[in-house]
Amino acid sequence: MSDMREAEEATQMPTQRRTTERIGRRQESTGWFGWILFGSMMMIMVGAFQAIVGLTALFQDDYFLVTTGGLVVDVDYTAWGWVHLGLGALAVAAGVGLMSGRAWARVAAIALCMLSAIVNLAFIPAYPVWSIIVIALDVIVIYAVAAHGKEFSAAA
Repeated sequence: MSDMREAEEATQMPTQRRTTERIGRRQESTGWFGWILFGSMMMIMVGAFQAIVGLTALFQDDYFLVTTGGLVVDVDYTAWGWVHLGLGALAVAAGVGLMSGRAWARVAAIALCMLSAIVNLAFIPAYPVWSIIVIALDVIVIYAVAAHGKEFSAAA
């Protein structure tokens, strides 16, 4: 009879609860565990992409179609490049910290995603499709980490 129960537990839907052992106590986790993992992977991926955009802005000013006067904030692309490069590096570090269940990484991830969304909002005239995609991913990561990050930290 226990074999049937184990087979049923192995095929549970992500929304159902499953139990994990951790240091002598039982911890329940839900399907949101995967969303936090998704959020941390998105932080790493978007951080890497943002760093690439920053490098592009640093080394190839004429790549973007808008003049500096057409941006929401009047700065040159070299400054934007450094901002994007820095945000990208910090996002990669926070994503790695999220994957290891660090509490500081949850706070950093939310702060960096908020900052990234604001920076990309100002960058929309230069690269609209990319900026909107990054803003949408930032919102998804903020929700996953804010609503269910503690569960991931307990299970990791």
